[in-house]
Amino acid sequence: MIKMSNRTTMTEFLLLGFSDVRELQILHLVVFLVLYLAVLVGNLLIITAVALDHHLHTPMYFFLMNLSILDIGSISVTIPKSMANSLMNTRSISYAGCIAQLFLFVFFVAANVALLTIMAYDRYVAICLPLHYERMMNKRACVQMAASAWTSGILYSALHTGNTFSLPFCQSNIINQFFCEIPQLLKLTCSDSYLSEVAVLAFSACLALSCFGLIIVSYFQIFTTVLRIPSEKGRHKVFSTCLPHLIVASLFFCTSTFAYLKPTSSSTLGLDVVVTILYSVVPSMMNPVIYSMRNKEIKAALRKLTGWRLFTQE
Repeated sequence: MIKMSNRTTMTEFLLLGFSDVRELQILHLVVFLVLYLAVLVGNLLIITAVALDHHLHTPMYFFLMNLSILDIGSISVTIPKSMANSLMNTRSISYAGCIAQLFLFVFFVAANVALLTIMAYDRYVAICLPLHYERMMNKRACVQMAASAWTSGILYSALHTGNTFSLPFCQSNIINQFFCEIPQLLKLTCSDSYLSEVAVLAFSACLALSCFGLIIVSYFQIFTTVLRIPSEKGRHKVFSTCLPHLIVASLFFCTSTFAYLKPTSSSTLGLDVVVTILYSVVPSMMNPVIYSMRNKEIKAALRKLTGWRLFTQE
């Protein structure tokens, strides 16, 4: 840090160190490495299966491939840096590195929210309006929807990153999180200058809750329609896919909203870390499980690619 008058110009930040004991640092490295590899392998398998199997060239799997790309991106922005710090027994991240990390993480998360909403709409049209599905979810419409999700993520992230780092940092440079997160950065700003970003966060929470509301409404319509299906097998197929997806989406929205809107004065370090892992890591791990292990078409495609008995059809 370089002090200038009564303010401080940050040259680097110090991220959360899980422990000063070397053995515990190695344990943290191993745990995060296992989580990262699980997310990486699971999502790469889905991307490869969808890209190479022409039977999976449908709107649902096109959006799923985009979701897997976003999941890999969001976790690659945060966990590798934390692992590298544990390996090298350091906590530092440069000012520019923190800006890049925040921008990319918010971009991937925001695009993920938009894509989850689009996927819920896709399932709603497929199940509740099957006769109009091909017209409403044609190739051009799907590409435009996916592009809008990525574009909205970029614009949203640029807004937050620019607004956050335009604030003067007058406190310490210690971030009580394993990556650069907006609520933790706001704790380091001057007490009279962060209200604009808080207002933006509140507006963002309203947008996120609106997306979540659309997802809930879509699945309510889906479940209402499915309950009218006379075939028990047909009902089970829809519920087995939609319910886990809804649970993971609920976990993501609830924990991320709580992380960004909870009063900073009442938060504890342990709670902050747990909540952050729940919305930044767990959904990325669960999506491949939901869409591969519980989906016969994905399992069949993976079986062709790998020959593993794990993906044999039931």
